[in-house]
Amino acid sequence: MTARTATKGQAHGRAATTNRQYAVALGRAFAGAVIFSVPLLMTMEMWWLGFYLEPWRLLQFTLANMVLLYFLSRVAGFEESHNWLDDILDAFAAYAVAVAAAAGWLWLIGVIRPHMPLAEIAGMVAVQAVPASFGAMIGAKLLGEGDEIERQEQWRDTYSGRMFLMLAGALFLGFTVAPTEEMILIAYQMSAWQGLALVILSIAVLHSILYLVGFAGQKARSEPGGAVGLLRHSLPGYAIAVCGCLYILWSFGRVDGSDPHHIAMSLAVLGFPASIGAGIARIVV
Repeated sequence: MTARTATKGQAHGRAATTNRQYAVALGRAFAGAVIFSVPLLMTMEMWWLGFYLEPWRLLQFTLANMVLLYFLSRVAGFEESHNWLDDILDAFAAYAVAVAAAAGWLWLIGVIRPHMPLAEIAGMVAVQAVPASFGAMIGAKLLGEGDEIERQEQWRDTYSGRMFLMLAGALFLGFTVAPTEEMILIAYQMSAWQGLALVILSIAVLHSILYLVGFAGQKARSEPGGAVGLLRHSLPGYAIAVCGCLYILWSFGRVDGSDPHHIAMSLAVLGFPASIGAGIARIVV
């Protein structure tokens, strides 16, 4: 065997191994997409969003989701990445997996039917692909296969990386609640004092998740707690979560025509699950 033949054989073997690894990564991404999106795929309010949201709202929400996926790839992607181009390609791959998973499931349960207008199908799939793409991107971490990938993603341990993870978690969990009618009803029936109490409770829950409860991974990523942790992570984290909630409410048209009091109450209500999502994402991802 000549040296050239041996070199070609080694290159072919490396390419085959890389292709198998990428196929496994896509499989994990698909599993993560299904795990994260099945409850929402079977929720009627999520189907309706695809019908009544204006196309420009769906477009800007999709673009914002792609930015989120890019930075998630830097923090905890479904495969190891080495540069910004890898992260961009992984973001598109995760979104493609999410679209396939959402469209396939909606067709399977009869939500997508023959002769439906293409615009309605595209709207439903676009909305459902947001939580599914989140699960697809962190599929390796979800399924316990992300340790090697995680060692390559050092941005996660910076302050900006921590804040981004909290934003991502807040957006995901807030997204699951914002479309429901119950969220609007709760915001209307609560008093201002109850809203303030819920804000304080949300901050306390977020701080407890970050420093007191003892979730897996908390000790390995612990920062100074107490007043320092409250000022450095818990309060900024809650503020970021609320900003994410405001963006979701605006994207869903929930603030159109609403007075400042109702918007504030809606943020207090949505900020509670969002703060939980922010804390969990910071610890677990």
